[in-house]
Amino acid sequence: MAGLDAIEVERKYSPADSEALPRLASIQGVDRIGDPANEHLDAVYFDTDTLALAAQRITLRRRTGGLDAGWHLKLPVAAEERQEIVEPLGSDQDSVPERLRQHVLVHVRGRTLQPVARIRTLRSSIPLYDGHGAILAQFSDDRVEAQNLLAPGEPERWREWEIELVEGDRKLLKDADAQFAAAGVPIASLPSKLAKALGSDYPGDAVQAPKPRRRGPASDLVLAYTFQQIRALKTHDPGVRIDAPDAVHQLRVAARRLRSALATFRKLLDAPSTQFLRAELQWLAGTVGEARDTEVIRTRLNEMISAEPPELLMGPVAQQIEEHLDGIYRPARAAGLAALDSERYFRLLDALDSFLADPPFTDPAGKKAVRTVGKLVSAQQKRLKKAVRAVDSASGSGPQDAALHEVRKSAKRLRYAAEAATPIFGKQATALARAAEGIQEVLGDFHDSVVIRETLLKLAADSAAGGGSAFSYGRLHAQEQQRGEEARARFYDVWQNARPRPLDWK
Repeated sequence: MAGLDAIEVERKYSPADSEALPRLASIQGVDRIGDPANEHLDAVYFDTDTLALAAQRITLRRRTGGLDAGWHLKLPVAAEERQEIVEPLGSDQDSVPERLRQHVLVHVRGRTLQPVARIRTLRSSIPLYDGHGAILAQFSDDRVEAQNLLAPGEPERWREWEIELVEGDRKLLKDADAQFAAAGVPIASLPSKLAKALGSDYPGDAVQAPKPRRRGPASDLVLAYTFQQIRALKTHDPGVRIDAPDAVHQLRVAARRLRSALATFRKLLDAPSTQFLRAELQWLAGTVGEARDTEVIRTRLNEMISAEPPELLMGPVAQQIEEHLDGIYRPARAAGLAALDSERYFRLLDALDSFLADPPFTDPAGKKAVRTVGKLVSAQQKRLKKAVRAVDSASGSGPQDAALHEVRKSAKRLRYAAEAATPIFGKQATALARAAEGIQEVLGDFHDSVVIRETLLKLAADSAAGGGSAFSYGRLHAQEQQRGEEARARFYDVWQNARPRPLDWK
């Protein structure tokens, strides 16, 4: 089915060419087996010339024959578990469907997708049923012929068994493992037919993030946290492109967390490298997130006018709000998508990959994590206190509003720093992050109120200039001003009674 998304869980085995079929009915939970069905499958696999998708354990193929002929994109989710997205064959054998292309652009970037392998399979497929007639799994006995198109030579041929779960659970696979092993049939050593087809060209396993330890180097904690955020950024990139719910927010959060970490731990990193990354991450979060900011304003204003008595809405208020915000949202959305397709963004991704491959650590990064990281997190706490003092010294509503916005940004950086430190400081860091988040959220409400009031003033001025009434916008502005004052008061209450407690690192 076009556009089908499904989770695929399967296990592959490597039987001898003359191996008899296993006793499938003896697998735990299997009541009976169905009749075999034979299929001739012909699949062409696509990737870049550098195998950027294979390096991420992603496969993209166009397959003919069988019941599920079409384009298949398989994205890793967990061990032996993949998300499969399917699109119809189409008439152009070399044109990857746009929906699938959008899912892999974060890895492909500006490079061309081309055929890298062709795999032909003679498959005998047998369904495995439970006692109620439900299909637990599909067993396949495959005779495979594969051609590496990057380094043409003699085709590879082998036999492979595969069990793909349908309604069964992993206990079935565990029991099959034991039975097949007892018969001398091992689990396949390679993760896919493509891996075997490409042979030595297939990329090795990606470097994994280190596990931070209290007595280990601070560099391990920094690398583990940046690794996590870079992965999150890449994970949410496709969702932004296809307008998936919350994807913009999650991508922007990953970019901000990463940028914040580079600032908090800047003494442990080479300055020119981190300055470039911080600047580019700020550009990315700002450009991609502008449309979402407009949506936040739209949601709040729609809630407000829905709560207003109809007789107090003078003129086409809802229409004017929609037209005004739509005029901002559409170009902002287009600009965000253009940014994700730009060479600037692709070079940022390249730079992030280089950061992980060869982290630009300075000598202090090799010192013990508990003291080094604790000291840097405490510096962010001092930064927050300084920002709060600046609010008290600011005079006038405008300067105070700006000062409170700086407090919010400082609280956010402290929160992210504490989250990064959690593997070392445990519950202490979790509590610190939660307290900082509380301040961030209260002042987030305050900041939203400031921005919405500015929008209402613009709408009121436009309405008056066009001969309409600004009355309704004035009412909404007064309500929003009250909400802002309540948020300001909540901040002072939180600061007095639940301010963040420092980490014990000395």
